[in-house]
Amino acid sequence: MTTAATDILPKRRRPAARLPLARMGIVFAWTAVLIYAASNSIVTYLVDIGATASGDSLRNPITFPNLLLLGSLLSLVPLALLFRRDLTRANLRKLRAREWRVLTLSAFLSSALTPGLFFYALSQTSVTNVVLISRIEPPLFLLAAWLILNERFSARAMIAGLVALCGALVIIGMGDGGAAHDFGTGEWAAIAATLSYIASTLVARKGLRDVPMGIFAVYRTLAGSAMYVVLAMAIYGPDVFRDIFSPILWSWIWLYTGIVIVLGQVAWNLALKYADSGDIALATSFSPLAAIIIAMALLGEDPGAGLLPGAALIGLAILIGRDLLGRGPDIPATIAAIMRPPRPQTYAAPHITHPIPLARIGARWKTLAPNTAAPPGPKPLVA
Repeated sequence: MTTAATDILPKRRRPAARLPLARMGIVFAWTAVLIYAASNSIVTYLVDIGATASGDSLRNPITFPNLLLLGSLLSLVPLALLFRRDLTRANLRKLRAREWRVLTLSAFLSSALTPGLFFYALSQTSVTNVVLISRIEPPLFLLAAWLILNERFSARAMIAGLVALCGALVIIGMGDGGAAHDFGTGEWAAIAATLSYIASTLVARKGLRDVPMGIFAVYRTLAGSAMYVVLAMAIYGPDVFRDIFSPILWSWIWLYTGIVIVLGQVAWNLALKYADSGDIALATSFSPLAAIIIAMALLGEDPGAGLLPGAALIGLAILIGRDLLGRGPDIPATIAAIMRPPRPQTYAAPHITHPIPLARIGARWKTLAPNTAAPPGPKPLVA
């Protein structure tokens, strides 16, 4: 074989090497979506295990507050390792007092109030209802971003979100044997948690444009956990975390932390890196249906007679979001916000309008260079 032939062979093999990465990106996307869809069911299932193992529901060590606090604290270790390059004294000194105030407000909303309300909702109502009620987030987020942040949004994305919301209302309204569902404290807590989530996203994107990602993630988790301790003790009493060191809790907390927090975040980040934008959007579109199916399988919940017509409407919303005209799928509001992390001031962020194709962002981010001109306002990461 000649030298020229040996030089050609590696070039012919390179395109074939890209195919497994694309396929793995699809696997990562669906893995992350399924983990996040199963997170509420896993938390509720662990609480049930604790009640059964302890034999006394009043002294159940695996409670929602214990899971939230301990899971958040344990997640600080992988977060610190992942973003260790951002956690420097130089980056901390660059932050102004205003940015620290916005960081603290974002930490309270995203890591204390929002998860606290969601966990309270799970303790008062079914996982299915919590998942369906949270469908108010996509259209409200788009509307709030338009009104507050002056961002353009796609009418097709808004229509798809409203159709999906109608499907969720059908499932909830036809539950309990076809009777209209009576909203209780759990349902109202789920609504409040969704509104708090939207507020935390707007706060982060408005005021944390130049905060490094590592400082944002670690401080949000650490400060949010401290504020949640104060909030939970004020609501539930000073002994709410009395069983935080229970052996039963520590034997099961690794399942929640390892799968839901660590594995879910790793799979999601790999999906954003390797998967096509259409694959990610399609996977996330099925998240509510996957959450309902997992709740039925793991917890034995029965959505009622409205499951099929409601699922049909959600499927119609997915088709609308896929854009049958061939321009590609609209990126859900959650993905669009995640793809706009805060960037250090030494980088020039691309100027993007909402909604945005992930592939375009991935291509432009590869060409990021040291800032030689004033950057046009980047967007921060959602809580």
